[in-house]
Order: sequence, then structure tokens, then C-alpha cells
Amino acid sequence: MLAWYKTAWRPYTTLLGTALVVAILARIGLAIMDVNGYLAYDYISSSGVPILDVICSILTGSAFAAFILAFGLSLTVCAAGVALYGFIYAQLSSTKARLRSAFVGGWLTALVALICLLVVASGILSAVQLHSLSSKLPGLPILLVALVVFAAFIGTLLAAASLVLSFCLERIKAGANPVWLVPLCAAVCGLPVLLLAVGTFAAINTAAVSLPTVGSWLVGDLALNLIIMIAAALLLRRAQTRTV
Repeated sequence: MLAWYKTAWRPYTTLLGTALVVAILARIGLAIMDVNGYLAYDYISSSGVPILDVICSILTGSAFAAFILAFGLSLTVCAAGVALYGFIYAQLSSTKARLRSAFVGGWLTALVALICLLVVASGILSAVQLHSLSSKLPGLPILLVALVVFAAFIGTLLAAASLVLSFCLERIKAGANPVWLVPLCAAVCGLPVLLLAVGTFAAINTAAVSLPTVGSWLVGDLALNLIIMIAAALLLRRAQTRTV
């Protein structure tokens, strides 16, 4: 039993420390949105209601809880996909983490996560609620384009996370301490992602959504994900050269 604790304390400390870093970043993001008025605390008013408040106004308590389950499942799939990529990289010493494999893994994970979300969500709302929701949303072509862009954003974000994790594993193999390395990388990469996510949320959650504004923020999100991917890939290649 003592041997298990000696082996497990470092991985668990790394995991829990990284989780705390993500929680702190999320709290910072909420504070920024609160200060700038991006969060709504009042119930539906007569005018100027943010779109997410309008959408959520049709949900009952049980439907809201079911949507939490659906989003939780999707987030679990995303986190597991990144962890699986890192596991495969760590197990197969001859395998090199590359942009292409990270793209494929990230996009497949994002696709399955969205499918899981839609499968669960399809059984939550009644026909009346679906009709009410469809009358408050943009047309089907715009929704499809938004779904594709969102999948691209999540896919590239997961690909970037996979490469950053692979870099951490390579540095750990060379003797780096994971207890500080992984949370540090999560903080460094998470902060710019957080800032752009706040801006994207603010652009979407308005009474009158501006598609050019939302599109600009999403392009910025994708560009940041690609920058993190390329930077992580270059750092990983340098780390692999040093450990050979």
C-alpha cells in the first residue's frame, strides 16, 4: 500500500494542481465578465435581453439539469481525448507527436463530443419547447455554419492541448518535475484562451448578435489555437532532440 502512495502522489498532485489552475482561470474569466457587465443576474426583462437568457428561459429545472449532464459528458470526452493522446505518446516510444496526428485526434474527439451532446439533448426538450426555441434562433444555414466553426474551434483547441501535454511528457522524461510543469503550462496557455473566450462569449450573449463581430472573435480563437499548436510542436521537437 505504501508503494502505491509513493507512486501515485506525484501524478495526483499534478492532476489536482492543474484542475485548480483551470478553476482559478475560470474564476478570473467570470470576474472579468462581471465587471464588464457580460453576466446577467436579472430575470427576463421587457427588452434588451441577451440571447442566452432568452434560450434558457424555455428550460424547466429538469431540462436544465439534463443539459448540465449533456455538457458534462461532452467535456469529459474532450478531456479524455487529450489524456488518451498523451497516453499513446508515452506508451509508444517510437511515435512522434505531430501536428497532423494532433489535428486528427482533436477533431475526432470534438466530433464525438458534439454527437454525444446532440444525442442527449435530443431527448431533453419537448416539441413545444423545440418550436419555441427555433423561433428565437437564427436560420438553419447559420446554425450549421456556427456548428462547423464551433467544431473547428474545439478540435484545434484539443489538438493544441494534446501537443502541450506531449511536450510536458517529453520534459518529464528528461527529468522535469510534473507537479509544477503541467500546471504552469496550463496557466501559460490557458490565460490567452481565457481572454479570447470571454470576448467571444460577450459577442454572442447580446440582444442583437452581430455575425461579423462573432466571426472575428472566432477567427481569433482559431488563430490562437493554431499558434499554441505550432509553438508546442516546435518545443516538443526540440525536447525530443535533447532526449535522443
